[in-house]
Amino acid sequence: MRALLLGTLALLLPAPAFAAALEGEAQRQPINWVAIAMFVGFVGLTLWITKAAAARTRTASDFYTAGGGITGFQNGLAMAGDYMSAASFLGISAQIFTDGYDGLIYSTGFLVGWPILLFLMAERLRNLGRFTFADVASYRFAQPPVRSFAAVSTLLVVSFYLVAQMVGAGQLIKLLFGLPYAAAVVIVGGLMMLYVLFGGMRATTWVQIIKAVLLLGGASFMALMVLAQTGFSLETLFARAVDVRTQAALAHGESAVDAAASGRAIMAPGGFIKDPVSAISFGLALMLGTAGLPHILMRFFTVPDAKEARKSVLWATGWIGYFYILTFIIGFGAILLVGTNAAYLDAQGALRGGGNMAAIHLAHAIGGNAFLGFISAVAFATILAVVAGLTLSAASAVSHDLYATVFRHGQASSADELRVSRLTTLALGALAVLLGLVFEQQNVAFMVSLAFALAASGNFPVLILSLLWSGCTTRGAAWGGTIGLLTAFILTLLSPAVWTATFGLGAAPFPYSSAAIISVPAGFLAIWLISLADRSPRAALDKAGYPAQRVRAETGLGAFAASDH
Repeated sequence: MRALLLGTLALLLPAPAFAAALEGEAQRQPINWVAIAMFVGFVGLTLWITKAAAARTRTASDFYTAGGGITGFQNGLAMAGDYMSAASFLGISAQIFTDGYDGLIYSTGFLVGWPILLFLMAERLRNLGRFTFADVASYRFAQPPVRSFAAVSTLLVVSFYLVAQMVGAGQLIKLLFGLPYAAAVVIVGGLMMLYVLFGGMRATTWVQIIKAVLLLGGASFMALMVLAQTGFSLETLFARAVDVRTQAALAHGESAVDAAASGRAIMAPGGFIKDPVSAISFGLALMLGTAGLPHILMRFFTVPDAKEARKSVLWATGWIGYFYILTFIIGFGAILLVGTNAAYLDAQGALRGGGNMAAIHLAHAIGGNAFLGFISAVAFATILAVVAGLTLSAASAVSHDLYATVFRHGQASSADELRVSRLTTLALGALAVLLGLVFEQQNVAFMVSLAFALAASGNFPVLILSLLWSGCTTRGAAWGGTIGLLTAFILTLLSPAVWTATFGLGAAPFPYSSAAIISVPAGFLAIWLISLADRSPRAALDKAGYPAQRVRAETGLGAFAASDH
């Protein structure tokens, strides 16, 4: 198998990169054949699902939304699967392993955005939209400006989100298969393209459902085994974690007083989020970004009606909340069982395989090679499924919003849309591989938080104001959303995470890791001011169209029905 994969790399990578791959191959770790068998089994199962789905994917509706025939329960599990990404499983547990209690800001922030979706958006989205969130955002506006903004925003958000998944996949396969990081990224990119090109939303949905069930089961077992080590007492778990960090500080030469302070620091704020401004900004991005993620919003169009859309969010919120409780226990369990075992650390005392591998090592610590193989396969499944969903949402933005509506003025055939969507998928696969190589050393949860900041600053203000404010206009939505999006994007590039950590350009011009505290208000304010100042004939039409939009949003009269069940 290794020979086959390296042969593939020789075809796909330039000579210098392939030479680096061979060098990494020479330094590989022993292969875990159990993990390989489970990987191959899962990939085989998902490819079979893709083949079956491809036979039923004939129209644009089938490709984008599975014909609208997914039930609320199924869609809730698929939503949870989309959301429980590599960032959630690998990134949050790794952040808690590194910084302790502070890492919980991810779990809290990622979860609290779901009530916004449930109470303000779920029903309206399903009643107004068909394939993408741009259908909703542009419902009563001129189509080209708003759809162009939505497509650009989708591509930016998806690009940052893809980075996290590719980095997680690369580090996972590098650790377990003994293959180079570049090999893993190429493999995931190739499989992602297969799922989306041939199976569309139907295949992606069922892969997500299977993955969600496996991930919830595996994480539950991990958390139970961790708690069994401490007599099922959270107080004991935390006390032992503090003691582990205290002893590690003593071993590094700190005084008893300083070592005790270092140990207690994992139960206090300030380890990861250093100041109140950063905490507020980070929280805003995570909370509001959820309601602006294109691949999550797209799932509201896969159910038959608004009632099933609400059910989807209720089920998803329950599964996701439960899962985030588990990641907290897993992170502290890794401090106890991984941080104290030299087998999981390199010569410098860092986690073997990279900083995102705390949960993977913990799986081996509590269940040996068999459970490590299972969790590794589930983690890989998590990455593949989320990457497929992200790619599908980006491809639909290009083919449906840009090509069919803006360039062809609604005259494109279903076959033309599908062709453009599949070409976009190929381009996104190549982009995902490139970004995965560039951002190799970043924490995957943090990279996702950057995507959330973009979604919270561009997509969310446009959606919420177009749905709830009669005074919103085409110019306000398109230009105001663009201002919020560009503010977030520029400040993200100037932040320490990208300017300093990724590009190595010295002190960052923008001192905070998340731009949301500036970019989210900028987006809302720009939409409001531009809409108020807009006195054009188009603005009058936009405002006059609000009552009809509200009737359809609240009642579902005239909403698109499912094409099959």
